[in-house]
Amino acid sequence: MCHPSLLALAVLLCSTLLVNGGKVLVFPVDGSHWINMNIIIAELHSRGHEVTVVRPNDTWYIKSESPHYKTITINSSAGFDEERFGGFVMKTLIMRRQGASLWTRLSMEYDLVKEFYEMNKKVLEMVECMFEDTKLMQSLHDAKYDLVLTDPWTGAGVFMAHRLHLPLVFNVRWTIQGEGHFAIAPSPLSYIPTPRSELTDKMTFIQRVKNVLYFFFLTLHTWYVIEPNCKPFVHRHFGSDVHYMELFQSADIWLMRNDFTFEFPRPTMPNVVYMSGFQCKPSKPLSKELEDFVQSSGEHGVIVMTLGSIVEKLPEDITEDIAAAFAELPQKVIWRHKGKRPSTLGNNTRILDWSGDYGGQAIWHSTLSLSFFIK
Repeated sequence: MCHPSLLALAVLLCSTLLVNGGKVLVFPVDGSHWINMNIIIAELHSRGHEVTVVRPNDTWYIKSESPHYKTITINSSAGFDEERFGGFVMKTLIMRRQGASLWTRLSMEYDLVKEFYEMNKKVLEMVECMFEDTKLMQSLHDAKYDLVLTDPWTGAGVFMAHRLHLPLVFNVRWTIQGEGHFAIAPSPLSYIPTPRSELTDKMTFIQRVKNVLYFFFLTLHTWYVIEPNCKPFVHRHFGSDVHYMELFQSADIWLMRNDFTFEFPRPTMPNVVYMSGFQCKPSKPLSKELEDFVQSSGEHGVIVMTLGSIVEKLPEDITEDIAAAFAELPQKVIWRHKGKRPSTLGNNTRILDWSGDYGGQAIWHSTLSLSFFIK
């Protein structure tokens, strides 16, 4: 079953739908972003469209072979370091629990900014190599793609779409400048909270000042990380009178990976399509062992806990506390965890290290009455 919002892609493919499927060139982002993109790609393939995915040679998750898409592998790095990103998450968690000096916090923020700077630099180096490869660019022109589908967390797909003069569709939650709405819709800081500010749409005067300061720091991040890389690149390839964000804002459709009902009230645009829940699939049979465990939950149901695609384990003391808390619950618990088995683990908790779809199967299995995803 396809989420209705995915049908928005058909708007740009309508000229070919009646006879043949369209040809879609995809520039994804690795990590958890790819998990979302891969679902859309599979749905496009099931509807008869031909999908080609551009990938660097050092991807985490984007496979070179798939029944759903062809690949173009670029001999270049995308600048992602899974272990380093996971390390930043762990450091942030420890600082929030134990507290840290202002200098420690600023030092970590600076390290993170440097990491994003290098990542953006490497992405643009990859695109530069593609632009300079006349044989590759000619093959992309000759392929006669109908559109480019990309995640605007980096600019690779955006710049390639404009270079090839193709319609542009975003699979988006974040852009290179931050939360997607800030790039395309008016976002008054008097009632639109800045990401990470932990504010709501109801702000006092002091909270509004705080919100403006958060926005200012995000702007500084853009000036340091994005501007030095994107500005000269765009001027070199698209003209000195073109601002790189103009290329992002000209995207034809924004497939937004969140739901307006879960957002604070804010302006939006008519070409923004909210498609939360598109990852949901019909349930699959569980293994007998897991089925028996789920059925034993009775009327209480099951809790599924996962920390996403990067954080696979937590510090041991936190793990022990979580396991002890789970042991007090009447529900059965399925917990994705790769670390040491907690000594406080209760009989109601099953630890799994899944790389497949156990979580999705459990969520949609008809026997469940309760489930949580912790992201």
